[in-house]
Amino acid sequence: MGDVPPAEASGPDFGGRGEQMFPTLTAAQIEAARRFASGEPQRFEPGTEMFAVGARNAPAWLVLEGSIDVVRRDGLGHESAVVTHHAGQISGEISQLGGRASLAAGVAGKDGCLAVPFDAAHLRALLIGSADLGELLMRAFILRRVGLINADNVGSILVGRQEDPDLVRLAGFLTRNGYPHSTVDVETGEGRELMERLAVQPNDLPLMICPNGTVLKRPGDAEAALCLGMTPELEPDKIYDVVVTGAGPAGLATAVYGASEGLSVLVLDTRAFGGQAGASARIENYLGFPTGISGQALAGRAFTQATKFGAELAIPMSAQHLHCDDEAEVGFKIDLDNGTTIRSRTVVIASGARYRRPKIDKLDQLEGAGISYWASPIEAKLCAGEEVALVGGGNSAGQATVFLAPQVEKLHMVVRRPLEETMSKYLIDRIAALPNVQLHIGKEVVALEGDRATGLKGVTFRCRSTGSEYHSAISHLFLFIGADPNTGWLNGCVDLDAKGFVKTGENGAAPLETSRRGVFAAGDVRCGSTKRVAAAVGEGAAVIAQIHAYLGAETTSA
Repeated sequence: MGDVPPAEASGPDFGGRGEQMFPTLTAAQIEAARRFASGEPQRFEPGTEMFAVGARNAPAWLVLEGSIDVVRRDGLGHESAVVTHHAGQISGEISQLGGRASLAAGVAGKDGCLAVPFDAAHLRALLIGSADLGELLMRAFILRRVGLINADNVGSILVGRQEDPDLVRLAGFLTRNGYPHSTVDVETGEGRELMERLAVQPNDLPLMICPNGTVLKRPGDAEAALCLGMTPELEPDKIYDVVVTGAGPAGLATAVYGASEGLSVLVLDTRAFGGQAGASARIENYLGFPTGISGQALAGRAFTQATKFGAELAIPMSAQHLHCDDEAEVGFKIDLDNGTTIRSRTVVIASGARYRRPKIDKLDQLEGAGISYWASPIEAKLCAGEEVALVGGGNSAGQATVFLAPQVEKLHMVVRRPLEETMSKYLIDRIAALPNVQLHIGKEVVALEGDRATGLKGVTFRCRSTGSEYHSAISHLFLFIGADPNTGWLNGCVDLDAKGFVKTGENGAAPLETSRRGVFAAGDVRCGSTKRVAAAVGEGAAVIAQIHAYLGAETTSA
């Protein structure tokens, strides 16, 4: 091949990691990689498109001769160069592992290109089958996605008013799922010009302009995901070994261990990978991360790991009904919220819990309009420099307080009991050191002021011991008051305790097996579980061993 020029990076700031993002394989590594290719080498004339923005199942290309010019493009057609791949380099990023829509486009360079394709299945086989190449390329793909997220002119464009609850929801959905996007405020000249050009009305907002140019008016999460090519195309006749409901720590661990051991795994989640843990600003007591890690970063790594091993992750898609009365030919049937039905030999209930909502008038209409159940950078930006209140005394509330306090003028932390009864000591100590956090013990929220159009305008608190009330004119309230088990979709198929958590390990069943053989539970949704990320991950791993035992017994009896 002669001397190979380095990748010519002209896109985002690679922070000195360009060589890790765009490594050049040695001759021996190229030969090893080619054994996993999904087809024969193909030659492209100069300027020929090799993959397009928004194209699903676009292969990764290993360049043998010539080059590939890669560009990024946003929904408005703004285009910027990212990199030029030369011989010995491979295109693609995380999207290629799961056959999802491409976030970038590539054309053959000035001298054309001779390259070998790797579709999703063969790319995963390469990452798993060759340890050194797998580590090299997985690091590169992850760093490339991070680079795209941090770059301009890539991904979707959201158009609307900055504090519109639907705009905040969409931005949160894209952020939590690791999809790059930017926002245009309609109150600016650029925003008004864009609305005129697209001929849209104020009641059409927010808009989402997908990377392929498609314009969506006030889209829901499912519509946005479809436009982005996020959701996999499920095979209606396929029978999975394991269907996991919920992509929190327990569900992702089940996916990683199940798929890595050869089981066909489908994971469903209604919003994003990571569950409630994914919304944590920083987790500092998880084993192996002494400096802490954000919930989203931890969940993102697990999501990528599960995808690497071949697990299918369907987001946003949720289970609506588990059939237990019908005798399917094999396993269980689950109705999904998109109207389809899937089948599986086993089911793992990892649906976690729903954020608990206190019974307060106007709460529903103010959710997202000043009231939030998590504290991400999106919410922090909206309330920067203001006075806010946060209700809750658990570790999630503590993590949110530590994250928000440096960014707001004052934070009122409202709890029913002393923090020592509900929170880890390291968080208590850190909160005590924050000068702008005021602790209110024995208080609760009893009334809200405002509406969805104007947002939250004030909150009334009550002292539980004296009954005295006081009003505070705050416009941002964060609720971290626990969660209720998300088990309504189970349709009475398995035994629950009085609070709705799933019972396991009774009457001779395996420790994580429910009252219905072949149906298991892991994580926060399980009765008696330890509500910690590490415990949920452990149960997600342990349940796979019990599934193997169940499937082995079923095969023997058949």
